[in-house]
Amino acid sequence: MGLLSLAIWMPIAFGVLLLALGRDDQVRAVRWFALVGAVASFLVTLPLYAGFQLGTADMQFVENTSWIQRFNVNYHLGVDGISLWFVLLTAFINVVVVIAGWEVITRKVNQYMAAFLILSGLMIGVFSALDGLLFYVFFEATLIPMYLIIGIWGGPNKIYAAFKFFLYTLLGSLLTLVALIYLYIQSGGSFDIASWHALPLSRAEQTGLFFAFFAAFAVKVPMWPVHTWLPDVHVEAPTGGSAVLAAIMLKLGAYGFLRFSLPIAPDAAHEWAWLMITLSLIAVVYVGLVALVQQDMKKLVAYSSVAHMGFVTLGFFIFIDLGVAGGVVQMIAHGFVSAAMFLSIGVLYDRVHSREIASYGGVVNTMPKFAAFSLLFAMANCGLPGTAGFVGEWMVILAAVKYNFWIGFAAASALIFGAAYTLWMFKRVYLGPVANDHVRDLKDINAREFLMLSLLAVAVLYMGVNPKPFTDVMDASVTELLRHVAVSKLN
Repeated sequence: MGLLSLAIWMPIAFGVLLLALGRDDQVRAVRWFALVGAVASFLVTLPLYAGFQLGTADMQFVENTSWIQRFNVNYHLGVDGISLWFVLLTAFINVVVVIAGWEVITRKVNQYMAAFLILSGLMIGVFSALDGLLFYVFFEATLIPMYLIIGIWGGPNKIYAAFKFFLYTLLGSLLTLVALIYLYIQSGGSFDIASWHALPLSRAEQTGLFFAFFAAFAVKVPMWPVHTWLPDVHVEAPTGGSAVLAAIMLKLGAYGFLRFSLPIAPDAAHEWAWLMITLSLIAVVYVGLVALVQQDMKKLVAYSSVAHMGFVTLGFFIFIDLGVAGGVVQMIAHGFVSAAMFLSIGVLYDRVHSREIASYGGVVNTMPKFAAFSLLFAMANCGLPGTAGFVGEWMVILAAVKYNFWIGFAAASALIFGAAYTLWMFKRVYLGPVANDHVRDLKDINAREFLMLSLLAVAVLYMGVNPKPFTDVMDASVTELLRHVAVSKLN
């Protein structure tokens, strides 16, 4: 068993043990066992970074074993400079989420912790899979624990939100399954993703495959106009569920574009780039304006996520190395920042049991430490230089200006909207005099919450001040991807 298998199956094994052995009268033991599992699973991923060879686009830490021999399906794993960071990010966010739910979750604690551990392993499987069917199995399996997290520990309309999440994402994925089977037939009976990259597909075939992949990946990102499930799900999901959904699960769709849509259907990707750029700009601009009028903090950050992910798809489809790398950096940064934003809202909700902005005011007077963390995360969400939120957006805007000035101008204008809705929320929630008795009775963050927010604050600042380690890892893989996409398969 290699490092990638350990990264996938260790959290799943801890989760299964929690389901089998954990009981409601052993809450303390269950929490510690879950934390040990999450930390151990994160530590297993660190040698992947330490042993990663820079300057090559080849897959590394490859594992390849026959799985379903009759259909030539392999248990084929590996990471390159693009997928490596998402393996580490997933394991890191899982540790933070376990800490976040330490005292908050008091019902079915073993099942809650197990769901997140299993989900973490499955998402790492998505980022590591080099076999098409294996990718699909992991991709679809992630729906199950997240569906349960929303449906069991969510808010008053949790069943509606869970069904909406499941149906939107499942229906979109069915066309992708058809595309995978078609590629399997066209390649002579192989599910190897790398072999699909070299298939001589006609323009009609590429267009069909591109939109089949689009059906699944655009919903997952989510792109406008198939984003409507996200605000409802975020509002009803527990805090940990919102953090993982925004930080990791949205990235599965964007990652799919890089691993399937662009390299398998490069001519169709170029042909329909105008559509992808248009949808991305609508997400960046229009959805940013929608966020301005939200009264629910979670809904505001949910719409903010749609706008920020618009930068990702914009960067991918202008086919410039700075833009693609910027999109990947933005995915990582958004993982840190969005998790921090949702967990900060969770800190307030645990105390006041309201997400409405109008329920707060003057929180800085009673929770100064917490307000300092929230200010940092708000600035990162605005894209302030020196924070993680700035780097990826800046790279994408530079690439967009190089591609077309007006596209770059439209994307840059969205930064104004981002600052407007984030700072407007911060002003109304945190600044000014104490607004009511609920705020007056608030107690500042405890040691557990301080640790949780500190981990994310360090990540946000480190990536903002020193993004080079992140870009160095992905440079060769991004260059090779664009070289492949630039070479037409058609004569």
